[in-house]
Amino acid sequence: MTTRTTAAAAPMDTAAETIATSAEGTAGGGGRRCGASRSRRALLEGCGAQRSPGQQRGHGQQRRPAQHGLAPALGRREQYRQLIRAVLPDMAAGTVVSHQSAAVLYGTTLWRTPLDRVCVTRNRRGGGRTRPFTKVHGSPVDSAAELDGLLVTTPARTVVDLALTLPFDAAVVAGDALAGMFGLGATELAEELARAKGRYGIGQAKQVIAMLDGHSQSIGESLSRTMIHQHALPLPRSQGNVLTSDGRFVGRVDFYYESAGVLCEFDGPTEYGRLLRPGQDLAAAVQRERTRETYLRALGFDVVRWTWDDLVRGRPARHLRSALATRRRRPDGRIEPAPAPEPRALTVRAL
Repeated sequence: MTTRTTAAAAPMDTAAETIATSAEGTAGGGGRRCGASRSRRALLEGCGAQRSPGQQRGHGQQRRPAQHGLAPALGRREQYRQLIRAVLPDMAAGTVVSHQSAAVLYGTTLWRTPLDRVCVTRNRRGGGRTRPFTKVHGSPVDSAAELDGLLVTTPARTVVDLALTLPFDAAVVAGDALAGMFGLGATELAEELARAKGRYGIGQAKQVIAMLDGHSQSIGESLSRTMIHQHALPLPRSQGNVLTSDGRFVGRVDFYYESAGVLCEFDGPTEYGRLLRPGQDLAAAVQRERTRETYLRALGFDVVRWTWDDLVRGRPARHLRSALATRRRRPDGRIEPAPAPEPRALTVRAL
C-alpha cells in the first residue's frame, strides 16, 4: 500500500520552534529511566540542554562547550530527530511516532509547535501518559509509514492528530504543509477524520480539515487564510497563474478570487520582500513587480498586498472586504490553478 508525497519538504520555522526539554526525572511509576544506557541518557540530556530562543546568558556566564558530542551549530530539527531516535529503542514494540514528532520526521513546516517531548501512539484506547522525554498517546492505529527504519503515523493520520491537539493556527500551518507534501485529498482526510470520531478536540479538527489547502507555499500564506477565515470573509484559492485572454502568462499570485477579479499577495517581512533572491538587486526586483502589478490592474484585476506586520494586526481584512464588495468590469484575462508538485511514493504497512 502506498501514499503519495512530494519530492521536497518545506524547511522548519526554527524561530517558532520551542525546544526546552527537561533533562531531569524518571520515566514512569516504576522508576524506569528513559535511557537504557549512560550514553543514551547523555544524548537525551544533550538534546534537552538547549537554551530557548531569545534566552540570554547571565553577566559573566561563558558559552558552554557542546555536550556529549553535539556540535553547537547542530540544527534544532536534527537535535529533535536525535532525541526521537534515542527514545524509541526503549519504547514497547509497535510504538508509532506520531503528532509533531511525525511531522518533524516528515520535514513538515511547523508554527509555534512545542517540541519538548517525543510524541508516540500505541494501538490501544486510552492509557496515555506524559514522561520526561515522551508523551504517549493511546488510540487505535491500524497502519503506519516506514520512514528511516521507524514506524510513523501516516500523513493523513498525522494531519488529524495535529488538528486534534495543536492550536488552530498551528494545526492549519502543519496540515497545509503535509497536504501539499503528500498530495492528500479531501476524501483521504475525511476518512481519517471519521476514524477519530469521539476523540477529544474533534470539533476543532473538523474546522481545521475544512480549512486545509495543499497549495499553500509558506507559513505566512497559511496564516493569511486563517486571518481571512477569522474575519468571516470567503476563503480564496491559492497559487494561481494569471493569463491574458489569449493565453499569455502574466504571473503567479498567492491567492485569488476569480469571479470577483481580486488577486492577493503575501510579501513576507517587507513589501515585495518575497521577490528578492540572493545576489539580486532589491530596487530592480521591486520595479519588476510594480510593472507586473500595473499590468494586472490594466487587465481589470484588483491587487491586495500585505506583509507579515499587516497580517499580525489583521489589517488586510478591511482592504480585502472592500475589494470584494467593489463592482468592477470583467477582467480581460483568466486565472488557472498552478500545478501542484509531483508527490512521491511512501511505504505504508498494516499493523
